[in-house]
Amino acid sequence: MTSVKTKMEHLLMHSLRPQSLEIIDDSGRHQGHKEVINLEETHFTIFMVASAFEGKQALQRHRLVHNVLKDLLSSKIHALSLKLQAPSEIQEI
Repeated sequence: MTSVKTKMEHLLMHSLRPQSLEIIDDSGRHQGHKEVINLEETHFTIFMVASAFEGKQALQRHRLVHNVLKDLLSSKIHALSLKLQAPSEIQEI
């Protein structure tokens, strides 16, 4: 059985072709919530840099990601935190 995190990675990589993608499973921090049963993957944070976000406002970026993950959001994912940037917004160290 493929994990929810792996499914999300696959969908996002193929749809938005990000330069960087990190998905953190935060489900363990939500134990005791009625939506978290048997350590299921339900809560995530996504950090992503993608050219698809260039010139788009935060709400438009969120909608892009939500559209890609819509089936998982309606069935598997209870909470999703998004940190989305365009490549031009990345500051060099």
